[in-house]
Amino acid sequence: MTAELAVVTVTYSSGDHLSNFLRSLSAATTVEYEVVIADNGSTDGAPEAAERDFDNLTLLRTGANIGYGGASNRAVAATDSSTEFVIVANPDVEWVPGSVDEMLAVARRWPRAGAVGPLIREPDGTVYPSARRVPDLVSGTGHALLGRVWKSNPWTAGYRQDDEAIAERTVGWLSGSCLLLRRAAFESINGFDSRYFMYMEDVDLGDRLARSGWLNVFAPSAEVIHRKGHVAGEHPELMLPAHHESAYRFQADRHPGARWAPLRAGLRAGLWVRSRMAVASARRATTSRSDSPIVSPPSTPPREA
Repeated sequence: MTAELAVVTVTYSSGDHLSNFLRSLSAATTVEYEVVIADNGSTDGAPEAAERDFDNLTLLRTGANIGYGGASNRAVAATDSSTEFVIVANPDVEWVPGSVDEMLAVARRWPRAGAVGPLIREPDGTVYPSARRVPDLVSGTGHALLGRVWKSNPWTAGYRQDDEAIAERTVGWLSGSCLLLRRAAFESINGFDSRYFMYMEDVDLGDRLARSGWLNVFAPSAEVIHRKGHVAGEHPELMLPAHHESAYRFQADRHPGARWAPLRAGLRAGLWVRSRMAVASARRATTSRSDSPIVSPPSTPPREA
């Protein structure tokens, strides 16, 4: 039977998250679907176990850790080209029953929706701000500098759309941890920009979809739970610099040419300093936890800008 939907996920030693992702997916939709796992070099055996235990699943080995966007592009390309909708989601997503069918219903109500994103909850039930504005230089800088030390600052609040009602609406971009994509829209902009190794590939995707005339639609009637950050939290010395490099690339791409060269130079220098400070802070926190008689699980940076 031909699948009506393709579901793509990217793994990198995702452990038990992957089997939970696949088990919960079966209760999230009533349509026929295929799954493609793009594996970026797992060593835990989870992708192989999934290939053995679940039907309609293809394991695609990328050959190296090529990043989230690049691996997602390869997986989407491996799905049936006649399938209208493709979901790209992190393997540490847990699907609420009926959530995929609800995203499909929203996409059909919005024929210009290039991307549809569900309401995302943290494991403790709190709502993660997954539907946001595209950051400009002012709001992006204010959020970057003050977001962790002054959480209620106006730039972060505006960027995260904290004052917006939880309602179905168009937004600037949606979290790449769980996206329903209209294939025609995704292919019209050549998918994710693979230059983004990790972080902000979803911001860039949403912005390029909007610039091409498509809509990013937030669909809170569909819910998922995101366990998130199992890789980023374990390797802050790698992930935090990648985050800052992606932030630079996003703004640099939107401010090209000689006119903006001084701004790009200042932005790169400032983000380099902030990255070094963030890594040092993460290392201090790790040392402090290891010295404590009671060690708590490390907090992990969210998948965001």
